[in-house]
Amino acid sequence: MKASGSVLLCGVGGQGILLASEITSYALLGAGFDVKKSEVHGMAQRGGSVVAHLRYGEKVYSPLIEAGTAGIEVAFEMLEALRYLTFLNRQSRVILNTQRILPAPVASGSEKYPDDVLDQLRERGLSVFPVDAFETARSLGENRAVNMVLVGALSVFLPVDEGIFLEVIGKRVPQKFRKVNREAFLQGKEIVKTIQEVEK
Repeated sequence: MKASGSVLLCGVGGQGILLASEITSYALLGAGFDVKKSEVHGMAQRGGSVVAHLRYGEKVYSPLIEAGTAGIEVAFEMLEALRYLTFLNRQSRVILNTQRILPAPVASGSEKYPDDVLDQLRERGLSVFPVDAFETARSLGENRAVNMVLVGALSVFLPVDEGIFLEVIGKRVPQKFRKVNREAFLQGKEIVKTIQEVEK
């Protein structure tokens, strides 16, 4: 019996969530899994909330993740990690991009951005892996590679060989961006592996 699992990717429009879910799906397919995914495009304009459901296994009949059953949440923005808490359970892992993108009510001053997002997640007993994906991408000279940093971080927890991910990135990313996206993937993977070593 093959392994099975579910991944919820969430963030805001413009962060490359849909490409991240596509590359993750094709990598899982390349590893021999049945994969189903579903994306909410309605708010996918820049700044609006975006979420993608992805489930994999020997046979998957629906892409939708039920409340309390997500194995992994990949939050591309800190506040979005809290928005989808109902999908998580105490065994869920959260890969948290530490970048803040202020929603309209916060930017206008009518609401305050919470300072304790990381604490709120950990207080629920969740395993949290903070990744400064924006700074990592910026250091590579390509801010838009945030999504590949997070895919690399996610790959640590998926039953897929690194080579399959790199092959999919090579096929799905335009040629001029392939090198930086592969490097972003590898750095994201290394960040999470380092966190795991420290926590041992």
